[in-house]
Amino acid sequence: MSLFSRQFANVVEWQEFRDDMIFYKWHNSEIKKGSRLIIRPGQDAIFLYNGKIEGIFKDEGDYDIASEIVPFLSTLKGFKFGFNSGMRAEVLFVNTKEFLAKWGTKNAINIPTPQLPGGMPIRANGTFNFRVNDYVKLIDKIAGVRDSYTVEDVRLRITAILDQLLMKWITKEGKDMFNLQANSFDIGNGIKTDLDMQLFDTGLTITGFNIISFTYPQEIQDMINKNASHSMVGDLGRYQQISMTEGISSGKVAGGSTASDMAGMMMGMQMAGQMMQNINNTMQGASPNTSPNTSPNNNINNQNANTVKPNFCPNCGQKAAEANFCPNCGHKLV
Repeated sequence: MSLFSRQFANVVEWQEFRDDMIFYKWHNSEIKKGSRLIIRPGQDAIFLYNGKIEGIFKDEGDYDIASEIVPFLSTLKGFKFGFNSGMRAEVLFVNTKEFLAKWGTKNAINIPTPQLPGGMPIRANGTFNFRVNDYVKLIDKIAGVRDSYTVEDVRLRITAILDQLLMKWITKEGKDMFNLQANSFDIGNGIKTDLDMQLFDTGLTITGFNIISFTYPQEIQDMINKNASHSMVGDLGRYQQISMTEGISSGKVAGGSTASDMAGMMMGMQMAGQMMQNINNTMQGASPNTSPNTSPNNNINNQNANTVKPNFCPNCGQKAAEANFCPNCGHKLV
């Protein structure tokens, strides 16, 4: 009886599979005769020998390593299970799905803007998607020195450079600092391209980058909200009236009820003046067709009406007599 008949067969599989794990490296002292390889859905199995790829197996199933795997390996295809020890190799299991991760700025980013000398402090959050697309680069840069790699590892790597990328793409082409959400799609696409270049050598690729929201300091957000509501008025006078009304209703107008009454009276006078001005403008702009009847008879009557002497002198106020001139100051009455 041979030595291998007394050996237990190994099962080469992804032990304790985690959905957030990008790859897992199975390694043992040897792969014995009779060992089996189990590949589950969404996994690829890569045989490594001395750090080099021997074969990549992508079809799910349960395989006998000696008869179904070894013949397809590069340098180990001639290996025969007849030695005193088994085959020394490693198997790297790679999760082939597209991963989704959340991101958020740890601290506020001061975006340069002329309106604020110290910059506009903003925060942002969103999601990004990525997957493995190059096994050779993945092994050379990461899997060659690590037994596993998770989504959290990638998230930490990305957030370390995300602040600089946000600043770059927000300030690019003069984005409106007070309405960044309207430009979030363009900003996200620019960051996605840069992140993909950053991860190019690791064998990972960014398949999506989304910005869910930008967050301003509370005082800046209040100013934005108030400006948006007042912009709907569109008139400076109305803006002042609304501001005064808000102050009275909220109790922010100091001085008690007297100050409130005076403010209300001033508002009423301003509104009355505005109404009179509107009426005068309307009358001055009236059409000739809407003027009083201008027939010849009416013109004569109007001339006669105009020649009526006043009861009092318009110059000195003395009661007028029957004469055509004021007896007190001599002002012409007709």
